[in-house]
Amino acid sequence: MKYLNIKKALTAWQELQPLSEKDKDRLSRRFTVDFNYNSNHMEGNTLTYGQTEILLLFGKVIGEASVRDVQEMTASNVGLRMMTEEAKIKETPLTQNFIRTLHQTLLREDYTVYRNLPGGVQTSYVIHAGQYKTRPNSVITHYGDRFEYASPEETPSLMTDLVDWYNKAEQECKLTPVELAALFHYRYIRIHPFEDGNGRIARLMVNFILTRHDYPMIVVRSRKKSEYLEALHQADLEVGPVPSDGAHADIKDIRPFMKYFNELVATEVYNDVLFVSEKNENVWWYDGERIAFRTPNYTKILNAMRTEPTLTLADMKEITGISIAAIQKLLDQLIQKKYVERGKKNGSWRVFVTQ
Repeated sequence: MKYLNIKKALTAWQELQPLSEKDKDRLSRRFTVDFNYNSNHMEGNTLTYGQTEILLLFGKVIGEASVRDVQEMTASNVGLRMMTEEAKIKETPLTQNFIRTLHQTLLREDYTVYRNLPGGVQTSYVIHAGQYKTRPNSVITHYGDRFEYASPEETPSLMTDLVDWYNKAEQECKLTPVELAALFHYRYIRIHPFEDGNGRIARLMVNFILTRHDYPMIVVRSRKKSEYLEALHQADLEVGPVPSDGAHADIKDIRPFMKYFNELVATEVYNDVLFVSEKNENVWWYDGERIAFRTPNYTKILNAMRTEPTLTLADMKEITGISIAAIQKLLDQLIQKKYVERGKKNGSWRVFVTQ
């Protein structure tokens, strides 16, 4: 779409309504994998996109994976479903209890973190699931400076202010849902109320707000993490370093982040439009990226993989009419891009691109 913006993207989205049950299911499956993979991958989860899809859609673990990463991804999906159901109850105001319960769901239980201090001394502290922080937290930016979040002492009152502001702003309707979601995200991040999981909660709450206003949910892609963090950093420079100032920022104060967020929402919504409406057998999707294969041979191979339980190179040649040498070359590219991978059984394949 030429000169894409939110208005054009949302207009295109509205023109598709109502969606068929089949398209709703396709979008839901795609979003489930994309959101959970990206939000957790951004925070260090090592499951691949393919592992995430198999785990969340089929309940199976493939390849090497740490127990913690599997549990974290599974809990993330539970949190996503819980958030989505809560967002549908539009007459109920947002509460701090819901945010803490969401955090409890993501972290599952308290756990201890161990750190080595200079001189070889080891220290430890407990991460509390569902409870506000009990120790200060900060971040070292990629510019090398330390950026402080709200103190444990001021966090409860700032969270009260945040939730009260949100409920009032939602009723007043002076901000668009996109502005409301962006400003909530920014204010929340400046508080950083928990000892861990703040980014994941912030991204869930963005979609909570969008869903309450019947907007499509969005994904912050981990491959574009630097753009996301830079937009927050630029807004921090405008707002200033005082945490309480950030926790009470106005929409005009966060212009760099608002610009980024507008572009993010417009792109994500219009990609949903393309995913549902575009009828081109050579167009596939992988982690939010539209893949237009230059030759229909890719599609022939992918469709064969999706329909046959086992498939040798000879089988592929017979089904597609493509030479084995050409098939091998195309397969190497599909595997390198992680669009497909070999299964445990000889001749079995897993396909991670979708249409």
